Amino acid sequence: MTNDINADIIRNLNDSFRRNLVFGGTVLLTPGVTSLAIDRQAELLEAVRKFDSFTPDNDPHGEHDFGSIDLDSVRFFFKVDYYDLNGRFASPNPADPAVTSRVMTIMRADEY
Repeated sequence: MTNDINADIIRNLNDSFRRNLVFGGTVLLTPGVTSLAIDRQAELLEAVRKFDSFTPDNDPHGEHDFGSIDLDSVRFFFKVDYYDLNGRFASPNPADPAVTSRVMTIMRADEY
């Protein structure tokens, strides 16, 4: 039961962060994303914010921490990772925002 509760909490934290892209963590864009024109970057970020195509295949733990988006026939991924507050090690508890720093990386699939 604890794992289900933690997955619910983590999912809610990840969804909140992904939807606002400001509060709850840090967003990193790879060179494949930053090389896009600004309007394309904005379109990609908006697609990440609105992403809701989570399935058991792409989200087996129910945490909404990964997604795949196609934009102009190019595939992009976003991935949320959980670090301690210093950003040096894995978070001791990703369900606890008091000890977790979320980092979302948005990249071209070929950069993975």
